[in-house]
Amino acid sequence: QVQLVESGGGLVQAGGSLRLSCAASGSTFSITAIGWYRQAPGQQREVVARNSSDGSTNYADSVKGRFTISGDSAKNTVYLQMNSLKPEDTGVYYCKALAKRRGIQYQYWGQGTQVTVSS
Repeated sequence: QVQLVESGGGLVQAGGSLRLSCAASGSTFSITAIGWYRQAPGQQREVVARNSSDGSTNYADSVKGRFTISGDSAKNTVYLQMNSLKPEDTGVYYCKALAKRRGIQYQYWGQGTQVTVSS
């Protein structure tokens, strides 16, 4: 099992910054990929940024140049630095991890953290 706990959300004015954290615990050795997703009210959950096991990083077009995903392996924590925030960035931000044990793939989600950007 892998547990994910997000933090760092809040209310910020447009143009401001926030840094989200996702702390992983449990069978973290089995994680093959981890990333950030968000869900705005009435909309489907969408990928924001994710790191893959091959070292590649992918960002949604809407956040490129503004958001940066990074990690601290010693702390088992992944961060999402969000700069130049816009009202359309408002939503619940979730951390998702893919893990593989004994050939079986699992996915885990955190509980989410609310980000609200005011205009």
